[in-house]
Amino acid sequence: MYDILFEGARIVDGQGGQPYQANVATLGSTIALIGREHVRARTCVDASRMVLCPGFIDMHAHSELYALRDPSMPMKSAQGITSDISGNCGIGVYPQAGRRRLLEPLCNDVLGRCDEWDWDGFDGFIDRLSACGTGINMGFLQPHSPLRTAAMGEDSSRAASPDEIAVMCSLLEQSLEEGCFGLSTGLYYQPCFNADDRELEALLRVVARHDGLFCVHMRSEGDGIVEALQEVLSLAMKTSVRLQISHLKIIGGRNQDKLSRVLDLIHSHHDRGLDVAFDQYPYDYGSTSLFSLLPPWANALSRTELRFALQLDGERSRMRHDMLNPDGWESIWSLVGPENIRILHMDSRSDLDGTCLADLGPDPLDALFDVLADEGGAALMCDVTETRSTLERIMQDDLMGFSTDALYSSASPHPRSHSAAVELIRRYCLDRRLFPLEECIHRMSRKNALRLGLEDRGVIREGAVADLVLMDLDALSCQWHDGCNPGIRMVCVNGAIVHENGRCTGLRPGSVLLKNGAKRG
Repeated sequence: MYDILFEGARIVDGQGGQPYQANVATLGSTIALIGREHVRARTCVDASRMVLCPGFIDMHAHSELYALRDPSMPMKSAQGITSDISGNCGIGVYPQAGRRRLLEPLCNDVLGRCDEWDWDGFDGFIDRLSACGTGINMGFLQPHSPLRTAAMGEDSSRAASPDEIAVMCSLLEQSLEEGCFGLSTGLYYQPCFNADDRELEALLRVVARHDGLFCVHMRSEGDGIVEALQEVLSLAMKTSVRLQISHLKIIGGRNQDKLSRVLDLIHSHHDRGLDVAFDQYPYDYGSTSLFSLLPPWANALSRTELRFALQLDGERSRMRHDMLNPDGWESIWSLVGPENIRILHMDSRSDLDGTCLADLGPDPLDALFDVLADEGGAALMCDVTETRSTLERIMQDDLMGFSTDALYSSASPHPRSHSAAVELIRRYCLDRRLFPLEECIHRMSRKNALRLGLEDRGVIREGAVADLVLMDLDALSCQWHDGCNPGIRMVCVNGAIVHENGRCTGLRPGSVLLKNGAKRG
């Protein structure tokens, strides 16, 4: 007897082909039967008038501590995401190498907090994760920041020495051997901001030997985006590494005309044989740490030192000058202006949640300094980054794959944290008709699976893993209602039902995904 039978579903199989009508039956963790015949199953689901598709794969996630705090991961499964790749933007929690005190401040705004860090390297982290169980499947990158802090300690806000680079390469080698899918860096953020070509090239040669991905939040996504893109394309060509550009966007009204040049550069290198692609979340506004508005030299300080500096007139004047006249770094304040930046959440001042920075006071920049000087915890912002037309042009490009860039460090997250998948399908596929449903699902499932080398996921076929999403397209809404997205009727992870009719079941059937089936030590 089969476990679950989906009767009469409209199958969108993830491979981009035309939908078809069929019954689908699961047995254990696999898709056991696709056909017209009626079979017996323990659970029978009337799927007529609904779409059955592969579970969505999020190429750019920050879920590692969310999975420890809330292992069933309801905000992921409720939107149909059955697998994600975490450890992005160079931000992460392994290896610690005795540097937890240095890593935590780098993680809190993006990853949130975790009471116990009882692991050191990647293998120890996934042991902890596996002990808890997860609601979805999770794969990981080796983040760059922990490599720098492990090798350089408190002095990581500078270029690394050859010996320090060698330590980073050794630690990276170990994580890749243990199953990481590649290396991530955030060249916009401290301490990765200080990595030079010597360091990056050495690390990328390690990644290339393992056929891993180099996932990069570039130094600039605004005024200097062309130069930043040329930097990573050149490094990828030199080292023959597979390049994944994170959350491609063009920040700032004055930079929207650079999109054609950006896409032309990517495609010209792709045509020359570089394995390059990019991911994107379906919103024209983003979210990151409110502290990231400050200059790099300020963010190189410890939080205690930074809060003290924010109370000194001389240091505030220096920060103001650098934010209004950036030189060698990207100032989001200068790019989008305080009228396009909103406080999403502050641990110490929840009364300011939702406040536009332009409304903080007669001098918004001075008011921002006051607010950050008093903040001892996490502070998140939401900022309008690009025009809708730019978003849509990137979205329609053949090299785009789905991601969320979801943050789970606050109780009031960006909508992408719970609704990105639904937003892409409802608004841009069904309503805006930027691409047919089968192409949209392909970009959210099979395309990402193949990018990661996950041959048995992201597809509906006999023998594939039963990561499945059942959708009622008529009821599909971008609105988040009582912990669910209407229209997502059922979600299965490895053949187990994790979300059903607006309710998280609480099951934790997720697997830790390891590159090339890497074996645990």
